[in-house]
Amino acid sequence: MNYTYLHPRDEITLTLARIYRYKMTTTSGGNLSIIDENGDIWITPSRIDKGTLKPEDIVCVKPDGTVIGPHVPSSEFPFHKSVYAARPDIKAVVHAHPMALVAFSISKKLPDTKIIPQAFRWNGDVGFAEYGVPGSQDLGDKVAAKFADGFDSVILESHGVCCGGSNLQDAFHRFETLELCCKTQIKASMLGEPQSLTDQQLQLECKSGTGLKSFEYDPDMMSIKEKDLRNQLCHFVERGYRQRLLTGTTGTFSVRLDADSFLITPRPLDRFSMLPEEVVMVRKGKREMSKNPSHGVLAHKAIYDAHPSINCIINASPVNALAFSVCHQEIDTRTLPECYIFLREVGLLPFETTFNNHTEMAKHVSPRNPATVLANNGVMVVGEDLLATFDRLEVLECSAEAILDSLPIGGHVPMDAKVIDDICDAFNLEK
Repeated sequence: MNYTYLHPRDEITLTLARIYRYKMTTTSGGNLSIIDENGDIWITPSRIDKGTLKPEDIVCVKPDGTVIGPHVPSSEFPFHKSVYAARPDIKAVVHAHPMALVAFSISKKLPDTKIIPQAFRWNGDVGFAEYGVPGSQDLGDKVAAKFADGFDSVILESHGVCCGGSNLQDAFHRFETLELCCKTQIKASMLGEPQSLTDQQLQLECKSGTGLKSFEYDPDMMSIKEKDLRNQLCHFVERGYRQRLLTGTTGTFSVRLDADSFLITPRPLDRFSMLPEEVVMVRKGKREMSKNPSHGVLAHKAIYDAHPSINCIINASPVNALAFSVCHQEIDTRTLPECYIFLREVGLLPFETTFNNHTEMAKHVSPRNPATVLANNGVMVVGEDLLATFDRLEVLECSAEAILDSLPIGGHVPMDAKVIDDICDAFNLEK
């Protein structure tokens, strides 16, 4: 979806619905705003149910303080206004109380955004504003001071978080990615010590590019199969986002079209909504003209080239599997028969492999071993089609969550070798 064409009241309503739907705020908590080219601030109202908010509920506050709309502006209007005054480059603000960020807020701690490359790319270092009474100018001054220091995301002591951006979606992606980072750090602490990426590793991620040449693409020549796969890809990306296997900024899907071609998600991309015409065709090592494929395109190409029976690849960063990823630990598949049947052994690859050793990745990921943990970069799963691959991703995330949930009650007990042998015999699996 192109948010550029939305009126501020519509964009705020749509974005807040995403936040509320995924339990990143409560009925009464959180507020969003946009400042337009006239200096008008469009903001969510006070004391209105966030679960039923409508565009006509959004309030406009003029530069002279005149309020236009049926409701009173959010009680946090002072810090929105102060942030805009301190940082003229910021055009939108997201403030809410998602649980993991609140955990850091009430612990008076900052998350380590360097455990996940996307978290650091979107947020950099995070600021911390000392406590101020909600709705007070004192709080506004404290938050604005942190933004004036150059922070784009600021945790508010015993309150929540405030993220700013060049537009509302920019601010929202910071907010959502930072919440994923906090959830991951909390989950990972149950396993061991989360490992931070070095500055050199972060540069690898920031500088990664495809460099593929382009070819002229004629949509009129599109086959029925391609149309079907483009729509399937959109459906599963949307489903993955809805299932919280992806965020708006994390996740890459691709599907093979034929021996020389595959379709892949584009960049930039908001995984909340992707259209078939946005999907990128890669044919004989060239990309569809005027489109940019995901940064993972070369790794996907290497796997397709090495394994003709693989027809789909998914990279994702669901929070439980991501906890294993940032702790550099494999996920034990000897938990349930289903897990072992679908995933076999799930290994671990170093962070750098994704960016500079695609041959090694293609050796490691195969029909025999269809899933792997990527250090600090989520997981990769492959399969014979989109449904089977997506199913594997769900099974992998559920398995990771079950292992983490077992830790407070003593940890999981892996199935023994005889059980594994029996499973292999019953389902004709290679030992």
